[in-house]
Amino acid sequence: MTTTLVDVATPARTVRRRPGRPRNEEIDSQILQVTLELIDQGAEITASRVVERSGVSKAALYRRWPSLTTLIAAALDVGREMPPAVPIDGNLRESIIGGLLGGSDGAGLGGYSEARFRQRIRLAMADRELQKAYWKSHVSRRRAPIEAALRAGIEKGELRADLDVEACFDLIAGVFYYQLVVRGDRVEDPKTRARCRAALDVAWRGMEARPTV
Repeated sequence: MTTTLVDVATPARTVRRRPGRPRNEEIDSQILQVTLELIDQGAEITASRVVERSGVSKAALYRRWPSLTTLIAAALDVGREMPPAVPIDGNLRESIIGGLLGGSDGAGLGGYSEARFRQRIRLAMADRELQKAYWKSHVSRRRAPIEAALRAGIEKGELRADLDVEACFDLIAGVFYYQLVVRGDRVEDPKTRARCRAALDVAWRGMEARPTV
């Protein structure tokens, strides 16, 4: 009689993992606030300074953010909210341009003060790793509402079918960055706002679908 050998697997033993320590949001907020204060003061940001001012341990700091780069990137985003969806049923051009210009105080351009915006630029330009980290974790996702509106405009036939949506967003955002970073003007200045709108109008005419003959 032939005996067939059957490999019977031993049932896997269930391993119960101990639940991890719940994240304390108060500590998160405390660390971010201290980091933000250092940023606003233009002070050098070190782990020792953050630990000393926040009162948390260095282990608690690095358990939340694996590096100072990721911590600073998170702190730079404090106070900023995800931009809302852009209405696409009405005047798409005005929905996008008006939304970017925001109120008379330029609130639609960043969600925080110009002083903090300039500190952000200073830090990012001095550290390419931070620049990339901030782009990846925070800045890139803020493009989504306007990029979605531009794609909707293409689908509706209002904008050119061959548009590169990402390039269009870069063009639009560049209008504001040039005023702030290169010219050194304030966004709330009526002349600056008028210049931004004029530049955006030019860009929009280039993006509009051309009527078929």
